Amino acid sequence: MIKAAKLVVARKGKVLLVKRRTDGLWMFPGGRRKRSASESPKRCLRREIKEELPYLKLGPVKLWTKLTGKNQHSGRSMSDAIFLAEKAKGRLTIGDEDELVKAEWRRPWGLRLTPTSRQIRDELVASGYLRR
Repeated sequence: MIKAAKLVVARKGKVLLVKRRTDGLWMFPGGRRKRSASESPKRCLRREIKEELPYLKLGPVKLWTKLTGKNQHSGRSMSDAIFLAEKAKGRLTIGDEDELVKAEWRRPWGLRLTPTSRQIRDELVASGYLRR
């Protein structure tokens, strides 16, 4: 069962990343599914994006892949649905300031990424979606 959903949106060689308040690590936006409801991964993604980046407007979102098993960077188990959006516009204003400190279009190298975000980045490069 998928536990979390993450968004990947690229623009001019950069991807949308958010920075966590607790440890300063960068990650792809998204989050965990609600346990109390039978929330689909896509609905989870839309809810999380609205909470984290309330002024961001996404175009169509499609499932790219599911990452399950052990994370190659941390060794922890993971079960994430990774969605791609071709378009995103709007201000990158943080909605959940207790969790996040900033959102930016960044190149995903040379940053302190979460282990899951490193694995997503590596999968994107392996697939040809991103170039190093």
